Amino acid sequence: MKLMIVVSRVPWPLDKGDKLRIYHQIKHLSERNHICLVALAEGKVPQDAYSELKLFCDEVHFLPLNPYRIAIQILKAFVNGLPLQVGYFYQASNARVVQQIFSTYKPDYVYGQLVRVAEYIKELPTSKTLDLQDALSAGLLRRAVQSSFWMKALLMMEFRRMKRYENDMLPYFDHLSIITQSDKDLLDTALQAKVSIISNGVDIEYFKPIVKPKEFDVVFTGNMNYPPNVMAAQFIVKKIMPILWNKYPTLRVLIAGANPHSTVRQLACQSVEVSGWVEDIRQAYAVSKVFVAPMQIGTGLQNKLLEAMAMGIPCVSSTLANEALQAKVDHEILVANPFDENAYALAIEKLLFEVKIASQLSRNGLLFIKQKYHWQHSVHKLEDLIKSSKALI
Repeated sequence: MKLMIVVSRVPWPLDKGDKLRIYHQIKHLSERNHICLVALAEGKVPQDAYSELKLFCDEVHFLPLNPYRIAIQILKAFVNGLPLQVGYFYQASNARVVQQIFSTYKPDYVYGQLVRVAEYIKELPTSKTLDLQDALSAGLLRRAVQSSFWMKALLMMEFRRMKRYENDMLPYFDHLSIITQSDKDLLDTALQAKVSIISNGVDIEYFKPIVKPKEFDVVFTGNMNYPPNVMAAQFIVKKIMPILWNKYPTLRVLIAGANPHSTVRQLACQSVEVSGWVEDIRQAYAVSKVFVAPMQIGTGLQNKLLEAMAMGIPCVSSTLANEALQAKVDHEILVANPFDENAYALAIEKLLFEVKIASQLSRNGLLFIKQKYHWQHSVHKLEDLIKSSKALI
């Protein structure tokens, strides 16, 4: 089958969750299909991105976003009632290129990632699936609740627009997909009827236990410019760790991940290392004793939890994050209320100083990941979804 895949970011390097998801989907889909990849590109494309993606694709097209047009398109989206992030990623010149590529490549099917690309592909005359990935509208609402007055007003506006836009996409696509059941449940009933769950996975051949001396007691990873991660990093250092430092002043924390926001960089001190981009994120996990992800906002499955558990690191996260993960509490993971720093501190203390409990949680978590989260199974389900479209029966 010939697939045309349209994404809002160049999926290399794998420094963001959406890039990780589509990269592995492309990799596994390419085993049985021909792929034409079309990726919108903000800024300079990494030098090795084309060669890496060409390993799996017949054609790779990068469509640059003109920075001067972005502001104009956001203004147009505001006037037209569209979500601002849809306007941010849409440019008419790129839409014409997408049409030309479609006409030349003649794909059997089009697969788009995130509503950001919906305007590019919704009118293409073939069967299509749009990967919503998360319940974006619900994520915006959660962020709005925790924001300042002016930011709250902006996010509430975007929430209402996104909620409407998610439903408006129904007639244009044969299928919609999402990562978790918990996110699907946040969508309107009419939308849920058309949404299939296509989970994320983890490369268990790559992310596996590595024995190294432990330099840090607590580690948190992720794109450190993403608001839910910024909030989590601040919560670790400013709320959770002071409780532990009162009893154990030598404990060390590692905050590892690309593009740390200024508020994250300011967390660095003698007891806290903010590493920035890590070439091999496995090393951050391997040199740490406990992984903690106190997610308070955001939706979707946390890839960082999958990676940490696959590497045999005992994990503590929020009840919110575990709604998507669905690990057994106190058996495969420890959880706390998203805003309860005392509960997090107690859980971390238990894993740091009760070796038997930490070892058991580590083993159970690793087995859970191996049994439930692997890319091959997930992508086979996506393939079945694509093949089930009426045009391909």
